[in-house]
Amino acid sequence: MRWLRLRALLLANLALFFGFLVGLAFVGHAQQNSELADHGQPPESFGQYVGSSSFGEAVFENWESEFLQMFMYVLLTAYLVQKGSAESRPLDGPAPQDEDPREHRHDRNAPWPVRRGSELILRLYENSLAIAFGLVFVLSLWLHAATGAATYSEDQELHGRAAVTTWEYLGTSQFWYESLQNWQSEFLAVAAIIGGSIYLRQRRSAQSKPVHAPHSETGD
Repeated sequence: MRWLRLRALLLANLALFFGFLVGLAFVGHAQQNSELADHGQPPESFGQYVGSSSFGEAVFENWESEFLQMFMYVLLTAYLVQKGSAESRPLDGPAPQDEDPREHRHDRNAPWPVRRGSELILRLYENSLAIAFGLVFVLSLWLHAATGAATYSEDQELHGRAAVTTWEYLGTSQFWYESLQNWQSEFLAVAAIIGGSIYLRQRRSAQSKPVHAPHSETGD
């Protein structure tokens, strides 16, 4: 029970992720077969749909925007401030996250890259959160383009036009329409939590200032 309690936040989010992913698969399968029926084509099995470019595009299109949001959020919060926001680093003076890890090489519980890593390994490790999110964003963008190109090509061929490659699809307005409609909402959500946490509170939440804190107090 204690093991679960100490990992409840991550586990709850993973459970929600898998639940919504399965839900997407089922409703997407129903929608796909409805469209196939409208065109007089035989239905797909659930397995065929889950392995199709249509399902892949629906998934990776959203992963792309989510990891772009997290990549940019990690970078922006490292350098920019917002007075009064619980999401901001301190306005004046250093934050604990600013400490040079090289001064903690002898800390017994410090991560291995801090204690024993070379300068290159440590440099990568101290930027590893942004690097990881950036790499997953690029991978998701490519997977969105690859699955989107396959779906787009199927539609092109139905109308007697040529199929496109992944690189060609990256240059279409369709790809950027799909991407930008998600990107804009992600940064609106980030702006909302940054601005909202100045004046609004949620007791017990790590994303909120204490309920009694003044609006001008900035998070750390």
